[in-house]
Order: sequence, then C-alpha cells, then structure tokens
Amino acid sequence: MKKKYQGNDMVQSAQLQRLRRSFEVLEMRYGETIEEYFARVMEIANDMRNLGEDMPDEKIVEKILRTLAEKFTYIVCAIEESKDIKGMTVDGLQSSLRVHEQNMIRHDGEEKVLKIEEQWKPIKGRG
Repeated sequence: MKKKYQGNDMVQSAQLQRLRRSFEVLEMRYGETIEEYFARVMEIANDMRNLGEDMPDEKIVEKILRTLAEKFTYIVCAIEESKDIKGMTVDGLQSSLRVHEQNMIRHDGEEKVLKIEEQWKPIKGRG
C-alpha cells in the first residue's frame, strides 16, 4: 500500500529533489502575511517529511528567519538574540511573528490617520 501511494524509490527520490529545491529558493513574497508564508513553508516541509526527509523544527525555523521580508529584520534580530533558536518550535516562532505583524499593522493604521489629520489642519494665517 505504501508503494501504491508513494511510488518507487526513483520517483520518490525525484520528488524529494524537487521539494528540496523548492525549499531552498523559498522566500517571503511582498505583501504576504506571516500566516500565508508559514503555510507555504510547512506544506513543502511536510511533503518532504512524508518522503522520509529529516526536517526538524530547527531547520524550518532557521529557514524562515533567513527569508522573511525586510520589514521583519529588527524582530528577527531580537528573536535571535533573546531566544534559543535551536529549541524554538515552528509554532512558537509563528506566534511571535504574528503578534509583531499585528502591531505593525496597527501602527501603520495609526500613522495613516495622523497623516490625514495633518493634511486637513487649517494653516494659520490663511483665510
């Protein structure tokens, strides 16, 4: 039954090579959320695990930290300096990054409101 669903060794090997390549070139896309990026990473990682590849959380965590969008650079530095990356789970990293992302979105919204308010303030001495 296992062979029926996974194919022979040559097919498995080819599939694993394709997945390794996909995992290597994976990067967070512009405008992509943490949740969307983690879903893409975990889909490939789980496919690799199903084909027998050793994919510990540490490897996935390191990959994600290396390939996040530039706007996450300072939080990546904070995580690397304050936490044990080797002991960090994928879920733990995702939770930390989600909180940070939500704070960034809230802060962005507040800045936009302030800019709009500033544009509509009457200029002294006018009128």
